[in-house]
Amino acid sequence: MRVIWSNILAIYRRELQSYFASPFAYAIAGVFWLLGGFFFVVILLGPDALLDQVATRDQAGITDPPIDVPYQFQTIYLNLIGSLALFLLPMLSMGLYTEERKRGTLELLATSPVTNWAVAVGKLLGVVTFFFTLTLPLLLYGAIAFSASSPAASFNILLLGHVALILMAASVLSLGMFLSSLTDSTLLAGILTFALMLMLWVTDLIAASFTGPIGDFLEHLSLIQHYTDLIQGQFDFSSLVLFLSYILLGIFLTAQSIEAFRYQRS
Repeated sequence: MRVIWSNILAIYRRELQSYFASPFAYAIAGVFWLLGGFFFVVILLGPDALLDQVATRDQAGITDPPIDVPYQFQTIYLNLIGSLALFLLPMLSMGLYTEERKRGTLELLATSPVTNWAVAVGKLLGVVTFFFTLTLPLLLYGAIAFSASSPAASFNILLLGHVALILMAASVLSLGMFLSSLTDSTLLAGILTFALMLMLWVTDLIAASFTGPIGDFLEHLSLIQHYTDLIQGQFDFSSLVLFLSYILLGIFLTAQSIEAFRYQRS
């Protein structure tokens, strides 16, 4: 067991170093932080923003119903960040295995003593950790909004919302990792991941066209539905199970894909 975890850690370090050594990754981070800061300013301080709405209501003497600024901010902000992730996450996952194919190192990984699932877990942990570092400034933005509220807002809602963002991202990155293992085209892997994420993002809209068990099943598969529930502070164990299921499914399919690749080369 110790050998397995050592292998996972080695792959994890290798993957993480590749991100922090990549100019493309820094470009993604820069754009993501820039847009995250822009959304923060627009939502709180822009024309007709939350603070402007509160000031207008106070001047008019309107106090009922009260506006929960931190709660409203998090819901709007993380919904926008989730939409932005629709474009960001495929760019992060598309090279996880396609680059191995291009460099000719996939055959070495497939035939090495390191198990396929250990490689997949290490790679996924690496890209999820990199995405987590991207979200740290967003967590700071949320903490600023929550700390400035009166009365004080619960930081548990803030943390739950950002945990939801990480779980949603890990689900997409895991499935995107599987798609990247199927092709040596980075562009194709990115497009397929984007299409899959878009489909999972709008599953609740598709579910509205069906009634009964089929509609309920499709709605349960929706990433956006469970993500929205969590960022609104509505913790549901089924949401956690869904995200973990997507993560494990991506790892399993990736391991099977690399196993099939190994047999093709043997």
